[in-house]
Amino acid sequence: MGTQVEQYELTHPGDEAVELTAVLSALAEPARLTIVHTVADYGSEGGMACLDVWEKSGLTATKSTMSHHYKVLREAGLVVMWWVGAKKHVRLRRELMDVRWPGLLDAVLADSSVPRAQQKQ
Repeated sequence: MGTQVEQYELTHPGDEAVELTAVLSALAEPARLTIVHTVADYGSEGGMACLDVWEKSGLTATKSTMSHHYKVLREAGLVVMWWVGAKKHVRLRRELMDVRWPGLLDAVLADSSVPRAQQKQ
């Protein structure tokens, strides 16, 4: 008999509660922009572990600072986060962004002046 890993989702704003000003404000911080780029570059539709984001992004922020950045992104409606066992996972809410503001996330991700994650290996 296999052990079942506890999994639960954190709270997120409903689709209709996500505001463009909150999204743009969250993206104004370079570290959060790097997190979004890293999740887009490495995460699948199923997302990725936050520890992997930290390792692949090259960010050197403390754990508490990274938690703050994730909270801002989550509360702005840009990402969905959940726990699987002891690991927190994250994925972009691309479907919501593409419906509410078509092309916005693509434009943000296409901007080559944004600090990118370390080269894919």
